[in-house]
Amino acid sequence: MKTLVTLLCLTFVLAACGNEPASDTAAVADSDTAIAELSIYAAAVADNSRLEADYARDAGRKPEQVLEFFGVEPGMTVLDMFAGGGYYTELVSHVVGSEGHVVSHSNEAYLNFVGEKFKQRYAAGRLPNVDVLMAENNELSLKEAEFDAILLVLAYHDTYWSSPENGWEAIDVPKFLAELSKGLKADGFIGIVDHYAAPGTARESGGAVHRIDRAIVIADMEAAGFTCEATSDLLRNRNDDYSKTVFDPEVRGKTDRFILRFRKTG
Repeated sequence: MKTLVTLLCLTFVLAACGNEPASDTAAVADSDTAIAELSIYAAAVADNSRLEADYARDAGRKPEQVLEFFGVEPGMTVLDMFAGGGYYTELVSHVVGSEGHVVSHSNEAYLNFVGEKFKQRYAAGRLPNVDVLMAENNELSLKEAEFDAILLVLAYHDTYWSSPENGWEAIDVPKFLAELSKGLKADGFIGIVDHYAAPGTARESGGAVHRIDRAIVIADMEAAGFTCEATSDLLRNRNDDYSKTVFDPEVRGKTDRFILRFRKTG
């Protein structure tokens, strides 16, 4: 949004320097041309059809760089796993375009957490290349070799969370990863973003503070037949306090996060 706003402001400033004001039509045409010249990732972030609340989260999440790092491309079929309110679902839908397809996964616990945001995201066919997949924990069933990519953004730690009172059944992690592997094409990848926990932290941190030791994620994925082919420090914040839950106001939206890309090897 910031890019778009800057472009529009520049258009109006230039118009003011001339003898006649630019028409609204000319301003929109100029901004559309500028967006068309951006990378597919920058254009997705700048798209003015996004929900207004999403723009405020861009600075902390750096989605343009994250999606480029993962390698999401036009025409891909992508599963956004545990998509929550659909922030990344919408961005991916713009990147893959009309020739691509996005499946946005959710469950009752996530729907209860995100509230009205889910309805806003998918109201009136806003995202025509997106389908919503509802599947409770341990009930995920994917078609074989359906997806070019699967994303788990700030969600992997929840595979080690158990909260029956909140409708969150403990997940059978090996079974879950085997299902993702089945649904992924032979050359497909899984992109993971999550909150750092201290090295050596037990898996239970996924529920206690909603963080996870990066080494646990890598070990799980390698055991499931994936190779960690790329990492990124794009979202590092070494001033983060790992003892705090990610929902603590002091760290929320500012946690130290790792980014990993895994390639299917079998």
